[in-house]
Amino acid sequence: MACIERNKTFLANIHGRGLFEGHGLVCKPEAVAAWSGPDNEFTTSTRPVDEWVPLVVENYRRQVELLEAVGHDDVPTADISTGTQLFAATFGCPVHRYEDTNPCALPLVRTAAEADALEEPDIWRAPSLYRVFELADAVRGELGPDVPLGPPDKQTGFDTACLIWEKTGIYSAMLLEEEKAAVKRLTDKCTRLLIRFIRELRREFPTMTMAGCPGVWCPPEMPPGFSNDECGAFGTELFAEFCLPELVELSEAFGGMAMHCCADAEHQFPLFGRIPNFYAFNRVAGKRGYMPILEHFSGPDAPLHILAWIADETIEQLLEAAPEGTRFVFVQTGATVETAARWLDRMRELCPRSQPGA
Repeated sequence: MACIERNKTFLANIHGRGLFEGHGLVCKPEAVAAWSGPDNEFTTSTRPVDEWVPLVVENYRRQVELLEAVGHDDVPTADISTGTQLFAATFGCPVHRYEDTNPCALPLVRTAAEADALEEPDIWRAPSLYRVFELADAVRGELGPDVPLGPPDKQTGFDTACLIWEKTGIYSAMLLEEEKAAVKRLTDKCTRLLIRFIRELRREFPTMTMAGCPGVWCPPEMPPGFSNDECGAFGTELFAEFCLPELVELSEAFGGMAMHCCADAEHQFPLFGRIPNFYAFNRVAGKRGYMPILEHFSGPDAPLHILAWIADETIEQLLEAAPEGTRFVFVQTGATVETAARWLDRMRELCPRSQPGA
């Protein structure tokens, strides 16, 4: 499809702060949920991963059909979707499987001594990780070597540590001089695992985009996106001590980073600005909505704002308030051909580009 190559060029340009061509407009069809596979989410099962290939292929087909029908700005990807438990389960956390949503990790340790006793996992001996490689390889075999793949969930090391260590325990340890070092050591273990895992994925699957939530394609060679969701629960001093060093490390490891954050974390935004090459931001609205992003990240040097689950009226307000050079990709989720067409008509009236590729 010629429009896929056009969209790749457009999205590479807007992510990379190239010459401004207009804001991005992306439509996502309703997806078959990862947990609705033949035995819940594939990393939580021992059944052959081939049984999940039809689910991934079906979601890819839906993306392709919607793109063909309405011509928005995304690139369809065959998504190897997982829940947030992925890395915590690798350390041995028990996993609770729900019937109607993604599985989640249950705490494994409750004390600093127990956290320090955890060994760093081997990717190839951890089913929750090597099954990601197995399913991606099976999907590539089904759809061909050039198919763009989508990544699994990527929690920061600190967020994973907060799944492994019972939450009130790890938060208390952050305040105790005799225990805070254990929090940092566990975070370091999780961060090293995350970096190794992503590097191995990129080596094996060069067409896998490392974009984060909400899954707008970016070039596979661009830095990964990470979910940073715990940071709304505490103040800036604790963030600077326990979270910012890891985010800087991740950015330095990959030459930059994108971020998803669905916490009430506006008070951390000035510290987000210290992350080297923080190039894309998916902010899910907190109590103050979406407008606070412009107080901290606007203009040509700001991260690209990739915003989903957002009302049309709020999009219009952001476009009116944003200083020149601020870049957006707006995402409509759960779209049908009809709802996508109506939304695109309205958005193209608001946005500088009258149509994709213009």
